[in-house]
Amino acid sequence: MLTPGKLAGMKAVSDARGVIAAAAMDQRGSLQKSLAKEKGADVSQTMMEEFKVIVSDVLTRHASAILLDPEMGLPAAAARSKNSGLLLAYEKTGYDKIVPGRLPDLLDVWSVRRLKEAGADCIKILLYYAPSDAKAINDHKHAWVERIGDECRANDIPFFLELIGYEEGIDEKSLEYAKKKPGIVTASMKEFSQDRYGVDVLKLEVPIAMTYVEGASVFKGSAPAYSREEAKALFLKSAEATHKPFIYLSAGVSNAEFNETLELAAESGVKYNGVLCGRATWKEGIPVFAKQGAKAFRDWMESEGVENIENVNTSLKTAASWFPIYGVK
Repeated sequence: MLTPGKLAGMKAVSDARGVIAAAAMDQRGSLQKSLAKEKGADVSQTMMEEFKVIVSDVLTRHASAILLDPEMGLPAAAARSKNSGLLLAYEKTGYDKIVPGRLPDLLDVWSVRRLKEAGADCIKILLYYAPSDAKAINDHKHAWVERIGDECRANDIPFFLELIGYEEGIDEKSLEYAKKKPGIVTASMKEFSQDRYGVDVLKLEVPIAMTYVEGASVFKGSAPAYSREEAKALFLKSAEATHKPFIYLSAGVSNAEFNETLELAAESGVKYNGVLCGRATWKEGIPVFAKQGAKAFRDWMESEGVENIENVNTSLKTAASWFPIYGVK
């Protein structure tokens, strides 16, 4: 059962039937690098804020919520549709590249209390997680998530945990990783579904790599990792690992690939509860903004960006409501 504050936050970021149809625009370092590469020059914080404002203004007319960061995204939060909820990210962009284990860190001058005061309906944390990592590394991460879960409980606000899988020494775009990915996703779901972490919604990668599904239009490998039937079975197997609501992230793939993935999820019968879709809706507009400016980018978002998010919304017709999971009528 959800406490009153958590219930209000969950409803604020969901549509009327209890599906989370949210856009994501909390990218910071990666977005700044992509814009700078296209522009051929440094990108200021003002430009980053302008990019986020346009994305938020356009996409939240078609989304139940938007995920933003408090470092550069607060003007975008103010620009969102009044009918769209707000998730705010609590982690620093990226991870520690010196210390082994892709260890995370929190924003220095923010707390869950402060994010809530800034207008957040829900709190989001991103964690890079490898079940096969050394016990000392994962103990560090487990304790880190426990602290955030307790902080969200104390402030009575929903906690969304975003999990990105990896295995050290393996290229995450390789066939070898595609074969390991279902086990990594499923084990991570099982671990963080424990009540000790206080997670209300899991934000997940899909448990398969679509580019290695036999017969997929986006198939790229010389050999498949799984047949279509095997991929569907893996969607269902991963869902058995949790009793929590879970939503899928787009993980930087194209709009076409993400929609094909959601179609396969629907075909499998998996009861996922929505999406937090970022780059699949707006990343192709990066060169437009960098080279042609804000007006051209807004025009692109009003046409291509809206078409992209509507494609995702169409795919979400088969998503399941989270209401029954938490006993909400």
